[in-house]
Amino acid sequence: MKITDVKTFVVGNPPPGFGGRYFVFIKLVTDAGIEGLGEVYNLPYHPKVVEHMVRDVVERCVVGKDPYDIERIWRSVYGSGFIHRPDISTMGILSAIEMACWDIVGKDVNKPVYKLLGGQVHEKLRSYTYIYPKEGDKTNVYADPVLAAERAAEYLAMGFTALKFDPAGPYTVYDGRQLSLTELDRSETFCRLLREAVGNKADLLFGTHGQMTAAGALRLARRLEPYDPLWLEEPVPPDNQREMAKVARGTTIPVACGERLATKWEFQRVLEEGAAAILQMNLGRVGGILEGKKIASMAEACHVQIAPHLYCGPVVGAANIQLATCSPNFLIQESILDWKGFHTEILKKPIQWENGYIIPPTAPGLGVELDEDVARANPYTGTMLHLDMTHEPAGV
Repeated sequence: MKITDVKTFVVGNPPPGFGGRYFVFIKLVTDAGIEGLGEVYNLPYHPKVVEHMVRDVVERCVVGKDPYDIERIWRSVYGSGFIHRPDISTMGILSAIEMACWDIVGKDVNKPVYKLLGGQVHEKLRSYTYIYPKEGDKTNVYADPVLAAERAAEYLAMGFTALKFDPAGPYTVYDGRQLSLTELDRSETFCRLLREAVGNKADLLFGTHGQMTAAGALRLARRLEPYDPLWLEEPVPPDNQREMAKVARGTTIPVACGERLATKWEFQRVLEEGAAAILQMNLGRVGGILEGKKIASMAEACHVQIAPHLYCGPVVGAANIQLATCSPNFLIQESILDWKGFHTEILKKPIQWENGYIIPPTAPGLGVELDEDVARANPYTGTMLHLDMTHEPAGV
């Protein structure tokens, strides 16, 4: 069997747009008639540019290759152009190609990918969601701790046992910084009211996006410790693991990080520095499923857990589920609410979620199929990126 072509789909994520403004899906085509599905996560270019990048890489490095030769394809793309380092643009494209190869292999042998990577460890996967706004809200749930606490109680009734929120303020291209007293007060109030709302029935996951210096993160952590969050996420920018480790050593709250990192080599530095207790690799950026499995194994040897990141489409979600199912040190999986809405519509068969848990699929490959009619009916026509940061210093 040989890979012969690639199809690309840039899909606009209609309102409410949870998971990002758009998704970039690919399909690798083989001469055996089997197609494999993948997803690119959040490159810093317009998705139409990303489409051209995907085709260029596939035509140079992937067409004519056996999809079973995943390591060989991976190295060919990783070292192409004398780069040979964790460039997130290359890695986003490679991640989609790699998971598409696994989808083909799984379909060819009629097995889920997790059966090919050590087999099933977990019968179901605990999941968490962000606390999201909904139609009819009179205030901003991201800034209103009272409304967030009410929403948390609603999610608790749905079955969720962990909830994430990020009230620390804007994240900018100039971070890290010291949070203002207002931001510190708001963050503490969120934790207090949410803990009162959920009691010991749900974990609180405090999300940040690298806004702080290590000193600033420790100021915040001291305020949050009485409410016992399960984690403090990416408290400092992802470019200095030694500073992240200062936070990890200075607080009782576990530090989680990894959504902006790529490959085992960047995660190696996290583990060497003791910078995090929980790794949040995004399989649409990190290098794909096998690279994620290698990182999970490295983490397992250090008694560090994994919580795969998801703020994108359901194909990365499906890849995450395959990794989580076969990983002994899996902790929890990010969900976009309960996978309803467009995350269901874009798939021929939805991801199964029941009472706070994801049920791993038994279908071969990734276990999901893209509905190409829905994908083509929802093209992305905007100019903004999937995610972005504020381009002015905070407070300006």
